[in-house]
Amino acid sequence: MLLQWLKSVFKQRYMANVTKNKKGDFKMKNNLCFDNRELSWLKFNERVLNEAGNPEVPLAERLSFAAIYQSNLDEFYMVRVGFLTDRQKINKDEKENKTDMTPKEQINAILKRTKELEVKKARIYEQLMGELEPQGIRLINFNKLSKEEGEGLEKYFNHHIAPFLSPMIISKQQSFLFFNNKTLYAIVLLQTAKGKTKIGVVPCENSVFKRLIEIPTRPGTFMLCEELILHFVYKLFAKHTISEKTVIRVTRNADIDTENFNDDNNDDNIDYRDMMGKLIKKRTRLNPVRVEITRDIDDKLKSEIAKYIGVSEKHIIKSGTPLDLSFGFLLQNYLREKTNLFYKKRTPRLTPELNMKESIIQQVQKKDVLLSYPFESIKPFLAMLHEAAEDESVVSIKLTLYRVAERSKIIETLIEAAENGKEVVVMVELRARFDEENNIEISRMLEDAGCRIIYGLGKYKVHSKLCLITKSTDEGFSYITQIGTGNYNEKTTKQYTDLSLLTANQEIGAEVAKVFNALLFGETIEETEHLLVAPKTMQNKIIALINDEINKALAGKSAYIGIKINSLTDKDIIDKMIEASKAGVHIDLIVRGICCLKPGIEGITDNINIISIVGRFLEHSRIYRFGTGDEEKIYISSADFMTRNTLKRVEVASPIYDEAVRSKIRHIFDVALSDNVKGKRMMSDGTYSDIITQGEKINSQEIFYQEAYDAEVNNESERKQIK
Repeated sequence: MLLQWLKSVFKQRYMANVTKNKKGDFKMKNNLCFDNRELSWLKFNERVLNEAGNPEVPLAERLSFAAIYQSNLDEFYMVRVGFLTDRQKINKDEKENKTDMTPKEQINAILKRTKELEVKKARIYEQLMGELEPQGIRLINFNKLSKEEGEGLEKYFNHHIAPFLSPMIISKQQSFLFFNNKTLYAIVLLQTAKGKTKIGVVPCENSVFKRLIEIPTRPGTFMLCEELILHFVYKLFAKHTISEKTVIRVTRNADIDTENFNDDNNDDNIDYRDMMGKLIKKRTRLNPVRVEITRDIDDKLKSEIAKYIGVSEKHIIKSGTPLDLSFGFLLQNYLREKTNLFYKKRTPRLTPELNMKESIIQQVQKKDVLLSYPFESIKPFLAMLHEAAEDESVVSIKLTLYRVAERSKIIETLIEAAENGKEVVVMVELRARFDEENNIEISRMLEDAGCRIIYGLGKYKVHSKLCLITKSTDEGFSYITQIGTGNYNEKTTKQYTDLSLLTANQEIGAEVAKVFNALLFGETIEETEHLLVAPKTMQNKIIALINDEINKALAGKSAYIGIKINSLTDKDIIDKMIEASKAGVHIDLIVRGICCLKPGIEGITDNINIISIVGRFLEHSRIYRFGTGDEEKIYISSADFMTRNTLKRVEVASPIYDEAVRSKIRHIFDVALSDNVKGKRMMSDGTYSDIITQGEKINSQEIFYQEAYDAEVNNESERKQIK
């Protein structure tokens, strides 16, 4: 009777908030609990911008956050606005599946919000520049120079900059100038003696002159090169009168279709790498999606710029800051001696779970080990890989590569293993966005060394992080497996929070072997018992795990879901989470970036709690938790809850069976969930607010680093006592 009553209540609550469409499918009324993917991402980037204005963040580090905000926004326009622009041409009435916005409506909303954020960015930038002055760093313009200083800069311009500039006038005779992506140009409206108007353009970047020009009489005082060029631009167009001028920067669509480019190509003799190389060259020539300017200009010049570049005037955005904020990293170099302006120095520590003086493989064969980056070092994994390259009993090493560091030790070790006669199979994903060229070069290096290379998997990108070491034993063979949440990139393991599982669990190893075998045949794995593997056995199993918690809640049992991911956009999973919330399942979501689900809506998502952490390190680890107590199931994964991950890529989530590792992951999740310094809580309207608490301040990333330091010290002390 109790179970029937609970089901009845659940159905009543659910039906009160849904309606049927023409197909008879249920749909949430008014999209109450959904947020648009693109607008949600802009909220994430605003949280990055907020760190640039956060007085509790060291001043020099705030320069980094300002630059990161801008580079994030650049990529967003190149990829997402580029994608929407293409979709608008293909099907202008197409609507996304959460807020029913068409491509045009989304683009307009993005442009409106970007212009609002520009105002905030300008305010924070002025605040930063003001706080830098007492530290001896200042950016200056001509209005604040003495006559002698102005004359000195004019001489500098005449001798060190002007000879290397290539000004041109756009006319019928010389009508074409291609504005390179994210390159600075001075642009002027010229008046001829006959009263006609023309546009003059001067590229402001080359390899000869510096971006920051120091004023000789004022150490630590700089002028930006493009501002110096713009000031003296009249010298370059001496026969004309300049009526308007500004610095501009064009952002171009970079959403090339690398996933399906070979579908129409039936020539088996064409090299996949060569085709990729040709395709990515197209990226530099794609259509513009945004034009930034530094000054208010009249409608005539704005119209001329829009017409010439090929954008709508609404895509021209006035910026209150320099158009390229990467010079902030240069300014940091002048502040290095002032350590109080930077974060406290932290370096990854060695895990106490492993002794680096002993065989890593033998230690992993005795127990599972979890490395937590950047708090713990990648060195144990590198040592294990090197050991495998030299171990005579190791027959093969198989690994998936998505993004990799330059001068990578991992690549060097794989080459060494191949030269030692091991079978080395490397799945190199050539379609990793903006890493395509680097991956093409790496694939050639590995292939030249005798490694067997797999290039992608048809329409599915391979995003999983898998390393499988196969050893020959007296019993036949055994596996050592590494499964991670982040890339095999030594650089980012010091900057991103990621998890790396080292295990000798043979059942997990056997399923990872099946994944590699499927890749070798150009296929995807169809069934799994332990792993969750997209595109065939991830989304459906996650939904099944959520259903398990729904059934527990309806039966009056304890039910819980805890998820830590970068993005949440998969509507099937979101709908199932809403169903779970309505059934009484408590859900904690730690979502760094895009989150299309709104919490706290009465009767719909009031059992869902969502926080986002933006801190010193980029949150990147993915953790899935289902259930409580002994029944709890825990996974780590390379996959976010996005349709592109769960249905359109090869992704892997690994179960965690070792109790010590399970305990460590619970601790990581619970501390992150309690973060009230860098954590922000999403409210029911989709905005983010500070987490107000009367207790101690919890900065999860600082806690994890301090724990790593303390564990290393305690471990060394224990070893000395044993000796």
